[in-house]
Amino acid sequence: MTQIVLHSADSLHGRLQRGRGCAARRAAGSPGTGELVYDCVRNDPRWDALEERGLYYARLICDLELGLGPVLGHLFDPVDHTDTDEDRTSLALDVLARLVRLGRLEAAAPLRRYAREGGNWYAALGELVELDDPMLAEGLGEVAAARCDDHELAWLCGVDGVVTRRWAERHPRIAAARRPDVRPHEPRAALAERTDDALAALARGEGEGVTAAILELGRRRSPVVLDLAEELLPGGAHDGPLCRAVRDLGAAALPRARAWAAAQRSYHDVAIDVLAAHGTDLDAPPLLDALDTALAEEDWDLAAVPADGLGRLGSRAAIPLLLHAWEQSASSQLRVHVLGALSGIDRHVAEPYLIEALWDCEDGARRIAAGAVPLEGEARDRLRRLRREAAEDQCVRSAAAARLVSDPY
Repeated sequence: MTQIVLHSADSLHGRLQRGRGCAARRAAGSPGTGELVYDCVRNDPRWDALEERGLYYARLICDLELGLGPVLGHLFDPVDHTDTDEDRTSLALDVLARLVRLGRLEAAAPLRRYAREGGNWYAALGELVELDDPMLAEGLGEVAAARCDDHELAWLCGVDGVVTRRWAERHPRIAAARRPDVRPHEPRAALAERTDDALAALARGEGEGVTAAILELGRRRSPVVLDLAEELLPGGAHDGPLCRAVRDLGAAALPRARAWAAAQRSYHDVAIDVLAAHGTDLDAPPLLDALDTALAEEDWDLAAVPADGLGRLGSRAAIPLLLHAWEQSASSQLRVHVLGALSGIDRHVAEPYLIEALWDCEDGARRIAAGAVPLEGEARDRLRRLRREAAEDQCVRSAAAARLVSDPY
């Protein structure tokens, strides 16, 4: 995978890379923005592939009245047949699909062509399935049936829509992939009938029953889970199910989580999860420390949980750290957590960030902003666009519509 080079978070280029609303909001008045948008599409700047950028860049291409030449040049570059890294083209394909949704129908033909000829053809087929326009996907069922293995076909055609139904009418393999794979359930031990001690003994062993035993203890909210966590987590054994089981205990895990956080145990992260979800004002200091450390180490995933917890607690001491995270984070998904936290702590502090977030790349941020932003000036006009635009996430559209219910024009 090509290494991501992020520009300064204070520069227009860096803000466009991060999907910041302030960059999109002022793009039309900033010379050279078009070239920067093309650069972002060609050199995917996302810190995590699950982050959203497609609609953000597609809107900028529409608003700036940019042509598609540089995007198509990137997709159909000869290197496409030798570079096996799908991340090289996934964002550009997403942008083409979003452009179709925004009414730039000239983006449809190259998307179809790439599905037939491109190296990342499977992603292009996926975009066309999601668009669910049978005219755009006409003839591509043959490509799917011929090139996909059974697993790929099941994922691609598991989306129920007009396109996959029509493909299934013509291709038996696609019809089979759309049918649920009915398999007899394997016999499972009757864990519900076992005692906590018996489940704990099973959890300390090996084999397929370990995870099920741990999760059953969590479902029962058994305090035995806490002993198992202290015993097994330092060695990294079964950390996924154990952390989930500890979280399932809810507030009952607080005393032990506080001790773990204070002692900086190796499973400190799960302690912070519990404090963030169930702690009181007494737990704000370790959450602040966790947020500070995560931001200093640029561990954006770890920063999200303490940010949520501090927002829930209404901790004003967290505001400087949250503002730093908003400005500097390479993760657009972290901004969703930061915006929610700021809104919970101080609506006046959050107000300019709520306005900016109406242009943010993450639909979670736009949804929060649409439901809480002051109905004034530019924000009102933006809400009207979010409400009417078919390419927008439905939850965002609904939030914008609810916010504008007293202002239909």
